[in-house]
Amino acid sequence: MAEALSADEKIALINENLQEVLKPEIIEDVIKKQNRPLVVYWGTATTGRPHVGYFAPIVKLAHFLRAGCKLKILLADIHGFLDNLKAPIELVKFRAEYYKFVIISLLKSVNVPIEQLEFVLGSSYQLSEKYTMDLFRLSSVVTEHDAKKAGAEVVKQVENSTLSGLIYPLMQALDEEHLGVDAQFGGVDQRKIFILAAEQLSKINYKERAHLMNPMVPGLAGGKMSASDPDSKIDVLETAEVVRRKMKKAHAAPKEVQGNGIISFVEYVLLPISGLKSGGQGKFVVERKDGEPLVYTDIATLKKDYEADILMPQMLKPAATNALIELLQPIQDEFSQSEEWQDIQRKAYPPPEVKKKEKKVKDRGSRFPDGAKEVEAKPDGHVEGKTKDQVNLATGAEEAMENLDVKVNGTT
Repeated sequence: MAEALSADEKIALINENLQEVLKPEIIEDVIKKQNRPLVVYWGTATTGRPHVGYFAPIVKLAHFLRAGCKLKILLADIHGFLDNLKAPIELVKFRAEYYKFVIISLLKSVNVPIEQLEFVLGSSYQLSEKYTMDLFRLSSVVTEHDAKKAGAEVVKQVENSTLSGLIYPLMQALDEEHLGVDAQFGGVDQRKIFILAAEQLSKINYKERAHLMNPMVPGLAGGKMSASDPDSKIDVLETAEVVRRKMKKAHAAPKEVQGNGIISFVEYVLLPISGLKSGGQGKFVVERKDGEPLVYTDIATLKKDYEADILMPQMLKPAATNALIELLQPIQDEFSQSEEWQDIQRKAYPPPEVKKKEKKVKDRGSRFPDGAKEVEAKPDGHVEGKTKDQVNLATGAEEAMENLDVKVNGTT
């Protein structure tokens, strides 16, 4: 397909639905003047289980491949470890393999050829002598303030954060050079890291790259779709029952388009994937109890109908739910038929250990340290045990008063 596209058509497909492009002239120079495939990389930290939000970058990866780009996918295992220990070092290898299975299956599910696709494991080159020296060189020209600012929207922010959060954005910038690419692709939340790369790499004599940014797809509850928040996302292997339950609870206020996660998912996932699978214009169908179905081929019309209350939440949610379940089915079928994938999943995300509750021994306490263990009170009031002399006053009232130095019929 790429051979049939003109240079302008390739550039248009690369830029389609992107929120922002930095240094577009680099892309034009490669495709028009150098007349060679654009080399693009997309990195993903191998941490939590991939969710349906991954379909948004998958759509763009499909566009890049169809535009004849050479695509490198960085399975950023070390980044996952650096990001506030989101991925324990013992599990990062297995999680990287799991991510590879998922990403290939996602691309295959939307009929995208993957011959121009290359997977690269971060630790395969990020532990080299050259990379380490480059990291030292870059850290000598980037200030702590700039490194922290660059990672603010990507690296998990905690009180008294570790130095690993400052190393993370420096490594992402260096990856552009060590992967030998013309452009880096990511969500718009990566923008500050992209700016860091554009401004700082030249200081250690490396060239500037173009940066392609996807809009962020809101989570089901509004806000960012996050692997660490189970209520904001749907995992790609979750059952149809779970998908229906989560979609039913999803935030979709009547007549409100802004921040509506369902509409954003239709815009950036369901409509474009429908087009990829059909090889033509995408469409999104909403069934109605009374009347003909509503068929949308562009998001502007859908948003207009939603704001006019022609398309209501109780109509939108079931339509999006059914389309998503249909989209996930081939991926889940492939998983169920692959023992290797299932084995990797068990190793990458082992079930948490169930800790047995220890039965606490009731301690009645005492005035004296260890008193409860060394003496025992009897029903008649006297005590027995190793330290009974320390706690026993007497067996009668007169003896007790005498021991307390109290005189009978007199004063103390």
